[in-house]
Formats: sequence, C-alpha cells, structure tokens
Amino acid sequence: MFTGIITAVGTIAGAKAAPGGLRLTIDTGGLALDDVAVGDSIAVDGVCLTVVALHAAAFDADVSRETLACTAGFAPGASVNLEKALRLSDRLGGHLVSGHVDGVGAVARCDAVGDNRLLAVAAPREMMKYIARKGSVTLNGVSLTVNDVNDAEFTVNLIPHTLQATNLRQLKTGDRVNLEADMMARYAERLRQFDY
Repeated sequence: MFTGIITAVGTIAGAKAAPGGLRLTIDTGGLALDDVAVGDSIAVDGVCLTVVALHAAAFDADVSRETLACTAGFAPGASVNLEKALRLSDRLGGHLVSGHVDGVGAVARCDAVGDNRLLAVAAPREMMKYIARKGSVTLNGVSLTVNDVNDAEFTVNLIPHTLQATNLRQLKTGDRVNLEADMMARYAERLRQFDY
C-alpha cells in the first residue's frame, strides 16, 4: 500500500529483456535505500514493483508483460515518481493507493493558471465511472483531487509543490499517464453488483 505522496523522482537507468518481461534498473534520484531490502515494494510511476536487487543509489525490479501491457513510462531515460511502501506508523497524507494501475490515460490539455497547472486527462471509458468530482485519483503515482469530470475526461489542479516534487511538471498534451482509481470507488461498484 502507498499514499500517493512522492518521495523522490528517479530515472529508468536501464531496461533489459528478461523471461516474462523486463528487468529495470531504477536510479533512485535521492530516495534513501538504507531501510529497503530485497522483496520490498516501491511504487514506480504508480506501479507497485518488487525490489529484486539493490545497488548504492539504484534498485532492480522485474516488470511482467501483463504490467507492461497496461502501464506507461518505463522507457530508458524516463523520469519516474518513487514512493516506498506505507508503514502502519506513517501519516496518510494522500489517499490509500494499491499500486495496481487501472488504465493508461492521455493528457488532453495542460493549461497554466498562475503558478498552477490545470491538467485535463482523457481516461479509458471503463474507468470514468470510478472518477468523481472532489474524489481522489492517482496519476503516475501522485495522489490528486479531481476538480471536474465529464463523459470522457477529468481535470486536476497541480500546485507549485506538486510540480516541483514530481515528474508531472514534464507532462504535455498527448503524453500517456498511469491511472489508478480510488479503491473505495471500486469496492462500492463491486458491492452494487450484488442483490441482497
């Protein structure tokens, strides 16, 4: 589990073909690894990955073909948002995030509004039922509040701190982004399917 509060922005330092997918080497960009062990989870652009090897300022993780098929952002040289797994003693500054990406969206617009940016994201149609005005959504691992929703897209406001502390500052129209709906919305939908 994660919170969507990004700790560091790293870089995909390498990607090698491996049985079943890719083995990534991720430069941590300042994320301390002193309390990380092989087998721990780290969210990489919103995708929960398992650490399979540790280096001085990097770690390796395997990404399956299934994960590659339903996510974006693992090209060598790409900057990625990083967050270590939540501990029970940690503050929950964002919202509960599983690191299981629901779909890939595309940036429809990115408008400057003073020091902020208003970002419009076109999401897969099957995801839109889980996205609600003033609800939570995760975008490349970042916990955000939804400003507005229509049939095909939603908007979020990126404040200066978010722009400085994440890779969202690099987004431009057409860029693909990893999306995770609020897990409470998914459970509500599942419960609705049963007639008691």
